[in-house]
Amino acid sequence: MNKKLWFMLISLVIVSMIVTFSFFGCGQQPAAPVQEEAPAEEPVVEPEAEEPVAEEPAEPAAEEVVTLTYTSLRTEDVDRVNRINQVFMEQYPNIKIEFEPVKNTEYDAFLKTSLETGVGADIVMLRSYDGGRQIYDGGYLVELNEEIPNFNDFTPNSIGAWQTEDGVIYGVPYFGSITGVWYNKDIFADYGLEPPATWDQLLSAAQTLKENGEVAIAHGTNDQWVLTETLYCDLGPNFYGGEASRQALINREIKFTDPRFVKAYDALWQLVEYFPEGYQAIDYVTMQQMFCNEQAAMFIAGSWELGIIEDAGVNAGWFAPPVENEGDRLQYPFYADLALGVNKDSPYVEEALTYLKWIASAEHASLLANELPGMYPPLTIDFEISNPLSQQIMDMAKGDDVDTTGQLMWEKLSAQEPSGETLFNEACQKFFNGDITSQEAVELVQKGLDTWYFTE
Repeated sequence: MNKKLWFMLISLVIVSMIVTFSFFGCGQQPAAPVQEEAPAEEPVVEPEAEEPVAEEPAEPAAEEVVTLTYTSLRTEDVDRVNRINQVFMEQYPNIKIEFEPVKNTEYDAFLKTSLETGVGADIVMLRSYDGGRQIYDGGYLVELNEEIPNFNDFTPNSIGAWQTEDGVIYGVPYFGSITGVWYNKDIFADYGLEPPATWDQLLSAAQTLKENGEVAIAHGTNDQWVLTETLYCDLGPNFYGGEASRQALINREIKFTDPRFVKAYDALWQLVEYFPEGYQAIDYVTMQQMFCNEQAAMFIAGSWELGIIEDAGVNAGWFAPPVENEGDRLQYPFYADLALGVNKDSPYVEEALTYLKWIASAEHASLLANELPGMYPPLTIDFEISNPLSQQIMDMAKGDDVDTTGQLMWEKLSAQEPSGETLFNEACQKFFNGDITSQEAVELVQKGLDTWYFTE
């Protein structure tokens, strides 16, 4: 490097140093670096809290409608019972009742078979005493003592018809029946006849009707139950001693061969000549139709026929079973007839019990008594009967000279085989067909009962 270049380089360094010293030699502190103000932060705007969205109330799930099947032995009641059940279903819209009656002569076998095979109805109709007891003893029914709160509102006799010796109640009494005699007022008026009060008056009226070409009594022997329930146990009690004799028979104090029962057969035989021609082939429905079509003047039957007779437009009246002699106490058949129970295997026991609680109410009693006039809920509490004739039939049971009584063979005497009722049916049919005597009839029954009831 030549001297000139070195000189220039050194000069440049010196000049730089002078500048540097002169700059710092003034005592000035180096200016603090200017800090740029941080841009003002934009306020953070918190998002407004969202208003909670009110949830729409969920539509309540439609309550499941449970359908209960209800079987009965009264096919003639379909329309009336459905009207009664409609009132219940309006109050309990989650329960639907399907009424499925079976012909009465087929009902007992149907009920047992359906329950045995697990296809029985949820609600079942029960005959009183031994008939219903067999269903309970089969283990098919719910015990009701703790389920129905007002059993005390029923008459003790009606409760006893569906109660075990240990006090278990398995049926809610549905109605009681009265038996007597229906008569056509217009036909009676044509011949100047009055409703008979004594046996002789009855025979006299029947004779007058026969002599004038009328069928006096619409009765046949083709259906056995008719002969026991609506003939022997209807008009017979005034001859065999009514309730006192029934109790004596049940308590084994007398046998069915007692002369009082023979006497009743003999008295009733006097009516056969006033039955229609060919009466051996006439069944109950035919009897019913003859009276409703005004082809017969009298119909020995139950109060349960009132609705059917009125529907037919017959100008009908009713008289109690004529007593043997004027002044005798009237033995008036008024007995617990049918009850309702709950199938133990039903998938809807709770709903079925709800229905039975309603059946036990005064509201249902009034509905039943007016939709099915002549059927009497056995309640001690007040309920309305609007039909005057129905009220009259029941009021007859309240007389001072009246004893009420029941069916002869239904209580205890039909608990085993051969059942008293089956024997009684057979004996009555043979007797009223003229095949056996009254003495042979009572012996036929007693011989069967001796095998299991009168064993001591």
